[in-house]
Amino acid sequence: MALSPSQRRYLRSLAHDLHPVILLGAKGATEAVLKELDLALAHHELVKVKLSGGDKEERDAQISFLADGTRAESVQQIGHIVVLFRRNEEDPKLALPR
Repeated sequence: MALSPSQRRYLRSLAHDLHPVILLGAKGATEAVLKELDLALAHHELVKVKLSGGDKEERDAQISFLADGTRAESVQQIGHIVVLFRRNEEDPKLALPR
C-alpha cells in the first residue's frame, strides 16, 4: 500500500508526540525484534522505532529489513528514529485522509 503525500504528512503529525516503542540494541534487527514490531503494528498501526548505532547504510538496511518483514510502510526517518505504519485491516484505528 503506497501512501500519498498528504497521508504521509498526516501520519508524521500523529507520530510527532509518540515515544519509540521498539529500541534496537547492539544486535540490531533480529527475528525476535521483527515479531515484537509485528505485534506493535497490529495494535497501534503507527510505531516509532529507535535504531541501533552505525552508519547510514546500516540504518537503511535495518529499516528495509523491518519494513519488508512486517509489510509496513516507512513514513519518516530522522537520524536514528524511523516511523512505520501498517493498516490493521480487521480493526483500523487511524482514519487516513485521501
